Amino acid sequence: MPKQKTKKAVVKRMKLTKSGKVKRHQAFHSHLLSRRSTKRKRHLRSPVIVEGKFAKTYRKLLGEG
Repeated sequence: MPKQKTKKAVVKRMKLTKSGKVKRHQAFHSHLLSRRSTKRKRHLRSPVIVEGKFAKTYRKLLGEG
């Protein structure tokens, strides 16, 4: 059976932490920001840890596990 190829689209958007968790950026922070509050925009800047089944799927697409 051949090796699983990594999905390059996922590699560009996600990163793995040292402990193997999947880290991603938040959506809704590219344009039309004038209607959003400063607090909301500030919270959208910080990355998020993906949890649950999504994390397992992304880890597989990244070529880990």
